[in-house]
Amino acid sequence: MNTHPRPSLFLAPSVNTTTVVTTTTTTTTYAPIPLPTLPPPSSPKDPKLYPLLNATLPRSLREFPLVFPGGSHATFRDGELGEQEMQEEESVVEGKGWRMVKRDESDARKEVGLAEAIERYGRKRSYSNENMMEGIEAIPGLVATTPPRKKAKGHPPPPPINTMHSAAPPSPLPSPHGSPPPESIWPSAPPSGHSSPQPQALSQAPLQPDMALTTLLALPTLLSHFSSLPPALQSHVLLTFLRHSPLSVLRTLHSVLTPTLARDFLTLLPPELVSLVLSFLPFPDLARASRVSKSWRAIIDSDPVLWRDLLKSTKIWFGRESETAFADAIMARRRRQGLPAPGSLPLPHPFKILFKSRHLTRTRWVTNQEPKRLTFPAHGRSVVTCLIFSHGRIISASDDHSIHVYSPVTGTLIRSLDGHDGGVWALAATKNTLVSGSTDRTVRIWDLETGRCTHVFGGHTSTVRCLAIVKPEWIDYENEQGIVVREKWPKRPLIVTGSRDHSLRVWTLPRPGDDEYRCYGADDTEVDPSEEDVEDNPYHKLHLEGHDHAVRALAARGRTLVSGSYDCTVRIWDIITGNCKWVLVGHTQKVYSVVLDISRNLACSGSMDGTVRVWNLSTGTCNHILAGHTSLVGLLGLSPSYLVSAAADSTLRVWDPDSGELRHTLAAHNGAITCFQHDEFKVLSGSDGTLKMWDIRDGSQVRDLLTGIVGVWQVVFEGRWCVAASNRMDSTVLDVWDFGNDEDDEWEGEPPGGLYDEESDFDDEDDEMDRAQVEADAMDQDLEGIVSDAELLETDQDFGTTDDDDPSERLREWGGGSTDAEETARASSSREPSGGHYRTRTSTRMRGPREAPLPMAMGAGSSEPQLRGLPSVDETPTRPRTRNVGGHRRRWQP
Repeated sequence: MNTHPRPSLFLAPSVNTTTVVTTTTTTTTYAPIPLPTLPPPSSPKDPKLYPLLNATLPRSLREFPLVFPGGSHATFRDGELGEQEMQEEESVVEGKGWRMVKRDESDARKEVGLAEAIERYGRKRSYSNENMMEGIEAIPGLVATTPPRKKAKGHPPPPPINTMHSAAPPSPLPSPHGSPPPESIWPSAPPSGHSSPQPQALSQAPLQPDMALTTLLALPTLLSHFSSLPPALQSHVLLTFLRHSPLSVLRTLHSVLTPTLARDFLTLLPPELVSLVLSFLPFPDLARASRVSKSWRAIIDSDPVLWRDLLKSTKIWFGRESETAFADAIMARRRRQGLPAPGSLPLPHPFKILFKSRHLTRTRWVTNQEPKRLTFPAHGRSVVTCLIFSHGRIISASDDHSIHVYSPVTGTLIRSLDGHDGGVWALAATKNTLVSGSTDRTVRIWDLETGRCTHVFGGHTSTVRCLAIVKPEWIDYENEQGIVVREKWPKRPLIVTGSRDHSLRVWTLPRPGDDEYRCYGADDTEVDPSEEDVEDNPYHKLHLEGHDHAVRALAARGRTLVSGSYDCTVRIWDIITGNCKWVLVGHTQKVYSVVLDISRNLACSGSMDGTVRVWNLSTGTCNHILAGHTSLVGLLGLSPSYLVSAAADSTLRVWDPDSGELRHTLAAHNGAITCFQHDEFKVLSGSDGTLKMWDIRDGSQVRDLLTGIVGVWQVVFEGRWCVAASNRMDSTVLDVWDFGNDEDDEWEGEPPGGLYDEESDFDDEDDEMDRAQVEADAMDQDLEGIVSDAELLETDQDFGTTDDDDPSERLREWGGGSTDAEETARASSSREPSGGHYRTRTSTRMRGPREAPLPMAMGAGSSEPQLRGLPSVDETPTRPRTRNVGGHRRRWQP
């Protein structure tokens, strides 16, 4: 049905009943009565000043019924009523044996105009059996749909209904132009020649005028009067009407005014005020507010100040650049994925994701009493020496020479990395690259996507006991002029390895697609890879010598490397130049663990003497001696707020790394602590067949994750995941816990130490453009300080690496579960000569002329002087270097 451009009245069909002998019922339908349209605004109206001008009215105000005197019914329809709404109301309804048709499908002869109907009822019923009146002229614009059967003679047509200047109800409003004289829309008298209509006939008229009809007809005039009034008087008139309106009318007006006059203050206020206003809302209210509209969600999600303040107010802002590292990792991931997509909603700020992640970490691990748990066997009966959770993969290494990669969701063995000839004792991963160190004295590089071993580095002459991947990061560095500048070091990712051969080595981490390299004898079990001439390895950078015993632990960030040795010392190295900056003396027994914090410019070390020492990297002095443990401190962990030490005395201690104050002592285990990990909320520790969870903030025990087992070898966690390797009934198993729910997809874990793999080293926009410069800088590192090839020295040394430990010191290896003697025996049985003595060639690159005597520094807690830097090396004449290749000796020419 076509919509009408003007408001209209739709009369209900009238029913006329004539009783003679039988009852005849006639139903007459009427065409819509067009009402006068409202005048348009005199000038374009500002939507801010006239917000209701184009407001959509509810259907109850656009279509409603009217009852006129005499019981006549009509329906008022506004011209804004849509075509679809009209069609829905007049949809076809049908049933068995009948069908109700649409209005435009009805018989046109049964629909008459209003004027004709009035004239018919006003005539003298001379033809009562026909029940029809003829000769009436229709309303202008409306066609009488029922033609008269017989032409009326001598009857002038009545005046048409004038809808534009109809009489208006009395109004106190003055008219600016004067009101036209009222005109009656009804014939004053029946046509001549006919008797006056009987009262019964008039009562049956389809429509008798009243205040409702006259008001509708006069509404344009009333609107013109109202528009000409001053604003104050307009308000007074409207308020007068509202005071006399019933509650139902006020409620209807309220439903229209409330959404129209509402203002979205978040989109109107400056961002600074928006952050201030939203800062007063707790997190649950912010979550609800972000669901109000897309604009609110974009404003709330993308406000870094809001989420930073919320992190601080809820005491989960840790500082020490941990939040910046998280944000950089999220942004790097988005750049790599091409997010956000053009035209999409703004992505939430990383601080918002960080808040949600830390909130879930703080609550889920405590409130989720029954997390999802998966248990599956791994490595047969062998000890799990290393355990990593990286990019949704569980990577475990064992003393059975193997490395396994598992899925944490299904426990499926994704791939097994086989190639080492000895137990694997050191692992580090970045993205899809894995680095491993073994008792076979080699360092291997693996592609985790394919499981291939792409590189094998030889050169160490004993077990590779510790290693780390050093990725480029921005650090404060004091240059040669003594000026502290912020630079990115190292220029490309490096590998640092520490060995029982008393030395450390620095290698370049191969990029995917680089030329593969395998050291001499890598695939030949009869050839000793320790005889590899590392000078032929393009990835080998530095050989760091100085320790007098096995290197047991190391940590590296930026340009700084910290190594702890069984010679009771801790050394600080520059891994770019190879210089030893400090020799930190103070421990009286072997150093088993070290951690590094470049933001605080300090390092910590744990020793068999039962103490933890905190060292200043700038001065080489000891800031604090943390005493309290009564046995070997074999494990250390450092987070932005806490330093945690674990010892063989079955306790863990939580310290303040800045002041050295003891925060808590975690004492519930009955044996030496074999493994632990902590963050800013909790500590997970394994010992004596139990895996316990502690609240690091108050030192209380939360729960036991594992009980009644033989021993716990390793434990790691990140975000919602926790993985533990343990021994049960002579079988090694992995347990995986998922503390998240189905709706926790945005729960991002924070890796230990804040070391993220998301930021690419060469693929970012800046790095891609400067890659050639990076290559040049890396080459300059290799050439820095080299005077000439004639200064390449080769020395022969005899030294022992039997680790002649006192029997009372033969404790379990931290994280490995075996003693030093057991590990040495394994290494000797596989690759090392009997007696544990080695003859090796060590190439030392001189970084300049002979060093001058180094200044002395007093070690904290000791009255003996200690050297800053390496002791001077006596220069000796060089000699041609040779190496065995296929049983032949080849002379190397510089």
